[in-house]
Amino acid sequence: MNNPYIILPVIFQLFTAVLLLFFWFRVNAQRLITIICSLVSLGIAIWLLKEVYQNGILTMQAGGWKAPFGITFVADVFSATMVLLTAIAGMAVAVFSTGSIRNARLKFGYFPILNFLLMGLNGAFLTGDIFNLYVWFEIIIIASFVLITIGGEKAQIEGAIKYVTMNLLASAIFLTAIAILYGLAGSLNMADLSEQIAQIENRGLVNVVAILFLVGFGIKSAIFPLYFWLPASYHTPPPAISAIFGGLLTKVGVYALLRIFTLIFVPDAFLSNLLIVMAAMTILSGGLGAILQVNMRKIFSYLIVCHIGFMIAGLGIYTELALVGAIFYLIHDIIVKTNLFLISGLIFKLKGTLNIEKLGGIYKKYPKFSLLMAIPLFSLVGIPPLSGFWAKLFLIQGSYLEGQYTLIGFILLGSFLTLWVIAKLWSEVYWKDAVDLPKKINVKYFKELKPLKQWAMVIPIVLLAATSLYIGLAAEHIILLSKQIAAELINPSAYIEAVLGSKTTTP
Repeated sequence: MNNPYIILPVIFQLFTAVLLLFFWFRVNAQRLITIICSLVSLGIAIWLLKEVYQNGILTMQAGGWKAPFGITFVADVFSATMVLLTAIAGMAVAVFSTGSIRNARLKFGYFPILNFLLMGLNGAFLTGDIFNLYVWFEIIIIASFVLITIGGEKAQIEGAIKYVTMNLLASAIFLTAIAILYGLAGSLNMADLSEQIAQIENRGLVNVVAILFLVGFGIKSAIFPLYFWLPASYHTPPPAISAIFGGLLTKVGVYALLRIFTLIFVPDAFLSNLLIVMAAMTILSGGLGAILQVNMRKIFSYLIVCHIGFMIAGLGIYTELALVGAIFYLIHDIIVKTNLFLISGLIFKLKGTLNIEKLGGIYKKYPKFSLLMAIPLFSLVGIPPLSGFWAKLFLIQGSYLEGQYTLIGFILLGSFLTLWVIAKLWSEVYWKDAVDLPKKINVKYFKELKPLKQWAMVIPIVLLAATSLYIGLAAEHIILLSKQIAAELINPSAYIEAVLGSKTTTP
């Protein structure tokens, strides 16, 4: 069904970013506009998901050019869900930023760039054109590079160089793969490519192109062995920026992998085995890396890598049940990781450090906050009935039915390593006796902030924790959503028909 309004999440973020440019030095006005526009953006995302549920897959042909010749935007349940998650995480980070980001950084255009980043994310989720996907990725990289360097501290610049170097390499590989793909199929429309690639007899050449896409998206998703840039860069910017990076930036790469490798390059035995091996090694390397860290944000950065492996495992198994687990984990992980980085920012404001060996006594002094943080931490471990448990249950079931017993071992190992890391963090930060730390001159502590800014830092954490609880305790709704997404990914005929306007059969 054609609906030109599905591009509203992109247009509204652009409008917000441009509007904020007119208030460059009026930081209080920027804060107010950002909060209001974040709420409106959330409303638009809810409306979009509701429209897709009621009317099926929605499309928009830019300029009135029919597919596959023009630029197509597509809103199915998967993309609409990702837009909603982007709105939730974006709103939480925007509100947290109003209380935590210094005025000097805000005057460098922090809020406009944040909205440009969210615009790029929404564009990537809604595009139905593979070259347009590349363009949205470039917008994301440019905006994220500005955000990661705002402040100009040495650690930020060092992390930014690693971040942008690897992402530019990924973009170059991605663009090369697109060029070869266009030479093979003569199309850039993803629905049309699904039909064209299925008819190519030289499957070896198709697999080569698929591997190029896997490498390109693998770098962006931080899959083994292409992950090392993430823990070297995500801990360097302010916590609000780390939260949007940890929650969403790697997940857009996972989204692209799920979309491309179910719509265009349906995994054969070779690709499935390759994805499973990479998933297992990603789980292992991320988990072991997290054990060795003492900086809280570095710990969370390595756990991002570890848990990306769970999602890739679902894609590698490539059954509907396994994809349900991957989608559920994707939904759960965006909320939890965003919240954990925000919590790390609040802890830094409370104690002036993120070194877990120097922290302690938080449970004794802040018992309510400690219980609040327990929700995302226990969800991350997968303690039933919290959100991480259900996702892992589906992944293990999917692996068992396909005889992937070694992969089950790695999923359980990843869960155990996560439990070990979280138990160590909880013991050091919360249960251990407080350590007297010298007050840092360049840190404005939480108690020194105005009450409005204090609430701006606490409320997003509460809302994200409540969202995590909903995902876990009302899991039947998320399971139904994940099942519908998985069914559409496994059988993309409805997607192809909605875009091209003609009934097709699944290749």
